[in-house]
Amino acid sequence: MIAKKTSKNQLTLPKEIVKSFPDIEYFDVTVKDRKIVLKPVKITPVNETLEEVRDKIEKLGITGKDVSEAVKWVRGRKRQ
Repeated sequence: MIAKKTSKNQLTLPKEIVKSFPDIEYFDVTVKDRKIVLKPVKITPVNETLEEVRDKIEKLGITGKDVSEAVKWVRGRKRQ
């Protein structure tokens, strides 16, 4: 399939491609080996993401003390 770049540097994705990503509005765009790579991205509200992180930390049994010790350990390492 072919997509044409407009005078405003925009691309329209072909319908057949878009059908594969029905709930996606945003794509992360990078260049690798002279190829444009699009990766679907789901944007979530900050509060939801923070709650998910907190839930995962709780499930893993990580405490505030664990975090403090990890920070001390990282800060104490020699810089290379």
